[in-house]
Parts: sequence; structure tokens; C-alpha cells
Amino acid sequence: MSTVIHKSLLQLVFSGAFMKRWNDRLRPMELMEVDKQAHKMIVAWMLLSRVTADMPLGERLALTEEVIEGGLFDYFYRLVITDIKPPVFYKIKANREDYQKLTNWVLPQLKSRLAPLGEDFWRRMTAALMEPEEKTPARRILMAAHLYASYSEFRVLRPLNPHDEEMPEIEESFHERLTALMDIPGVSALLSGNNEFSRFAARAGQLRFQKRWSQTPRVPETTVLGHMFLVAAYSWFFSVEAGACQARRQNNFFTGLFHDLPELLTRDIISPVKGSDASIGELIKQYERQELERKIIGPLKSGGSVDLAERLGYLLGLEVGSEFIATVRENGEVHNVTESDLRGPMNRDDLDPKDGPLLKMCDRLAAFIEADTALRNGINNEQLHQARWRIRQLYENRPEVMGIQVGALLADFD
Repeated sequence: MSTVIHKSLLQLVFSGAFMKRWNDRLRPMELMEVDKQAHKMIVAWMLLSRVTADMPLGERLALTEEVIEGGLFDYFYRLVITDIKPPVFYKIKANREDYQKLTNWVLPQLKSRLAPLGEDFWRRMTAALMEPEEKTPARRILMAAHLYASYSEFRVLRPLNPHDEEMPEIEESFHERLTALMDIPGVSALLSGNNEFSRFAARAGQLRFQKRWSQTPRVPETTVLGHMFLVAAYSWFFSVEAGACQARRQNNFFTGLFHDLPELLTRDIISPVKGSDASIGELIKQYERQELERKIIGPLKSGGSVDLAERLGYLLGLEVGSEFIATVRENGEVHNVTESDLRGPMNRDDLDPKDGPLLKMCDRLAAFIEADTALRNGINNEQLHQARWRIRQLYENRPEVMGIQVGALLADFD
């Protein structure tokens, strides 16, 4: 049965852009929850590539599904309890009764805003969050990814806090907990730091330093890394609403998570510049592809992570020219397909389908919410007004994308 995604759910996902991390420490910049979640899910994707390497398709899709949903469950939970310091939270989590009391308080805070996702989603989320122990493969992958992403933040602020008595204890805790997860394929490579697998994970995290709309004042400011998580989450929810098969919604999630990865190499080139002239847009794309091959895809292949490089290439649409083109893979060949194909006979796990138009819609929707939120927070800026108006206009004459009533959704923001 189709769900209907509401404005309140999209705003809930975006609210992580307001939530500061490590806000009791001296830090060189604000570290935000939505950025950490993006980095965490990128690392989870990397670990999944190792863990599922020899799995049959059905098992691989089932584990990946559990990891994506588990990541979203954790994110929603943290949006409610984010002000609880981690040492306190881990002590609560160590006591099942205390943890379940906390969870019984958290869940009602989320109920109304997650209701559009349906009762099945709510039951799975409740069951997952009520169990504090990290024993299943999916939970252990997510914990390893969470610790790696948090430790990456810690290393950014550690040099600025040399006299903080808690810093050695915090670092030791990271080491102990990550060491306990070393049996997960990929974790030891991540921690060694001297291979392309770990360098890619560290490099992806650098997108938290890159601000979007850098010449436009906004509240909150968002980073390229955080924006990628927003697009990934929106792509997942709309894929479920559109009735996408498991492979398709998973591909949509991870394509959203990586769609701005080239900006690690080119920085954030705003849409008006890209769209000002067809030749300029094409020149930028060519440069992005060349740099992506030279600095990311090529090193991953030569460093023994051919599987990651090839998968990244498919998600980013390198064979067809754009991540926003709908594709399938059949007999090893990538083919462009139509929206009607994906909504019909090619909505099949074995074809590895990926939505282009839906992803583009989610990218624009995330930008719309960034602009709309800043305007509602009192930042009266012409660029923000124009961005919001331009995105509305795009869907005025085409109010439906892959069965999603995006025109009506945008109208709900009036």
C-alpha cells in the first residue's frame, strides 16, 4: 500500500542540520549531526561491499536493507536524544531496563511525524530501537561505521583540546570499541590508514568542511556532506512510496549519498553557473569526470578496491553521463531506460535499477527545504527567494515524478 510523504517528515530529516555535536568542546568549526550521519552511512556502504562480496543477491539485498533502515532508525533516535552526552547514553544503553525506559519516552516524540511511513515501518523501528544489544551483522556494521565517523570528528577537535582531561579516555574508548569489531571485513583496512580503502573513507568525510551556498547567508548553513544525506534519505522514502523494488530503492539511497562526491574535487558550483550555458555545463561535467577518475576511481582500482570503484561508477552514472539518468544493468551492460520502464517491467532486483528523475527531484527538494528553512528563520535574501521560486516553477507544469505528487508537496510549504 502506497504511503504519502508529508512536509513534516522532510523537515524532521532536515532538523539534523541544526544539531551540533561535541558542543562541550573547543572545535575549529561546528560539527553537525546530519554530516556525521552521512559519513557513517558512506562507511557502512563500504563495509557492506566487503561483508556481502560472496553473498547471493537475496541475502545481500536483505542485509543492505537492514543496514539502511537501521541507519535511519538510529538517526531519528538521535534527533531526540542528541543532547545526552555519549558516555551517559552508553551507560544507559548498558542497562536494558534503563535503555527501554528512555526508548519508551523517545518513540512517542517521533510517532506523528513518522506515521506516513506506515505501520510496518513503525513496527520494525520500534523492534529495532527497543533492543540495545549490537549483535546482528547489520547492527555491528552500523556500530563500526558510527564509531569511525565519530572518531573522525574527534581527530578534528583533539589538537585544540590538549588540556582536556577526558580526551585520552575518549580516544581509548574509540580504540577499544573499534578493536572489538575488527572481525567485520573492512574494519581493519579502515583503521590501518595506509590504503586506498581507508583514504576514500577519510576523504569523503572532508565534505563536511565544504559549505553549500557559500556566498549566501543562511540559518542553518548546510554542508555538501549533510546535503548528500538529505538527498539519500528523501530518495529512500520516496522510493518506498513509489513501490520500488529492493535493489532500486537501495541504489537510489546510495546514489543520493554520493551524488555530490565530485564536489570534493571541484567545490560547490551553483546551479545558475552550471545552467548558464550548455557548453559551460558540459565542460564542468567533463572536468568532474576526469578528476573523479584521476583522484578517486583510479586509485581505488589500483589500490585493490575494484568492486568499490565499479559500484561507485554505476551509482554516479559514469557510463551514461549522469547520475540523474534512469538505468538498469543487464548481462553486465548498463542501459538507459524510461520512467515507465522503471514503474513497470524493469522494476526488478536482478536488473539493478536506479532512478534518475526521482533522484533529481530529491536533490531539488533538499535545496528547496534548505532555502525555505533559511527564509522562515528570518534570512531575507534574494538568492534564497529565487531558488525557492525556481524549484516551484520546475514542478508547476510537471507536478508528478515517478508517481510522486511533488507539486502538491511543494504547495504544502505555503
